[in-house]
Amino acid sequence: MREIKRIIFVVGNGIARAPMAAGIFAQMYPKGDIEVLCRGVVVQFPEPLNQKTEAVMISNGITMEDFTSCEISDADYVEGTMAFTMEASQRQRIIDKIPSANEENTFVLSEYVGDELEIMDPYGGTLQTYGICFEVIKNAIKKLIDMLELQQ
Repeated sequence: MREIKRIIFVVGNGIARAPMAAGIFAQMYPKGDIEVLCRGVVVQFPEPLNQKTEAVMISNGITMEDFTSCEISDADYVEGTMAFTMEASQRQRIIDKIPSANEENTFVLSEYVGDELEIMDPYGGTLQTYGICFEVIKNAIKKLIDMLELQQ
């Protein structure tokens, strides 16, 4: 298995599911030998965390100080990078747009870990909807860590 140096979670405008996934991964894998980033597929201007995302993350012991969204770029892909999206359409868009992104380093998270459904976008939903999304992402991240044999 290749050495993983960086994991990027890339979703939509990068202010809800991607930071949730990055925060959960950092919490569940505290070793620090893998850099974890979150990016948006399309970020027209830097934005703070979605307020409901932030509330759910804080209630689960995860904080992201001074967070602002950032669009994925070719420079984000270094040797040993794996990128994960929440939807197949986002994966394809990244592969089409980013020269270093390809079928071997860019994946749909749920597909990669063997889940049947894509991780739904909670945008516009209730705080409870964001909480459910957080739990679905957390389960997928646990499977990802197990699959990548990153358990301590």
